[in-house]
Amino acid sequence: MATINDVCKAAGVSKATVSRVINQNGQVKESTRNAVLQAMKALGYQPNVLAQALATNSANAIGLILPQFQGSYFGTLLHQAAQGAQKARKTLLVMDSHNSAEGEQSAVQLLQSQRCDAIMLYSRHLTNQALKELQATLTVPLVILNRTIEEVGLHSFGFEQQQSSALAMKHLLALGHNKIACIASPLDSDTGRLRFAAYQAQLEQAGIAFDVALTFEGDNMMQSGYAAVVKFLEQKAIFSAILACNDDMALGAMRALHEYGLSIPSDVSVIGIDDEPAAAYSVPSLSTVSLPIEQLTKDAVELALQLAERKNIQLVTAHRYLGQLIQRESTASATC
Repeated sequence: MATINDVCKAAGVSKATVSRVINQNGQVKESTRNAVLQAMKALGYQPNVLAQALATNSANAIGLILPQFQGSYFGTLLHQAAQGAQKARKTLLVMDSHNSAEGEQSAVQLLQSQRCDAIMLYSRHLTNQALKELQATLTVPLVILNRTIEEVGLHSFGFEQQQSSALAMKHLLALGHNKIACIASPLDSDTGRLRFAAYQAQLEQAGIAFDVALTFEGDNMMQSGYAAVVKFLEQKAIFSAILACNDDMALGAMRALHEYGLSIPSDVSVIGIDDEPAAAYSVPSLSTVSLPIEQLTKDAVELALQLAERKNIQLVTAHRYLGQLIQRESTASATC
């Protein structure tokens, strides 16, 4: 196994110079840097990660905090983040905030203590004010996902949640539905509140009275979508369409409708939000609003890496992404 001394000999430089190249600190001529890198490659030399961390006071890593690990939506996000980190030759440290404000805050603080160069937080529960206060306590850059916060020095990437939910509602209303049930995401989350608010606003704009009996607060999992439909049917609620505020709950709702002998979309239309991979393969395939999670994650990782390298960043702080309607087989015109 090659050692740092072997690299020194092959490149014709001192050990201190090789260390500066490896740790990317100090001044080294470009020709010398290239010679060291070529020697490392030829010898198959792998720097000691622990030694690097001690020398640079950095783990050469970026952190990613997710509210949960279940679901293909977060699988897509994690895959994109891992690709970006690997391309930049950085380690990706991933933590679960367990869907709580306390979990988000403690995970950020723990990743800072692990000497991450930058931290990406997918936030559902901390308020915008709490995020601003958290940012002020950090010595590493923080990039916030799932939010759009207009604040200089606070970098955020988020979907237009109300626009996405409104797009789904407008689709159902255009099909002639006026009895639309809603399976909401948790209302203690920013996403849940905004999507549910858009549902209510679209009803009001269409002149349709809001009916609390046609609402159910889910937990973003398939089981809660299933439970919502069971509740609606057992309480003999009258509805011709369902807006589920994410695809997993929509798929759970479709399962319950099938078990109760209702046809989709002949009896009930169903639409979700997110456009998870399973949506295109369900039977019938699920109409949904596609959110560009891959692009958002790619952009957020690129910014986090730039911040980690202390590069000059333009003053754009809030990056917004729009949803797009994907009409498939689960929605159709109202029959009555």
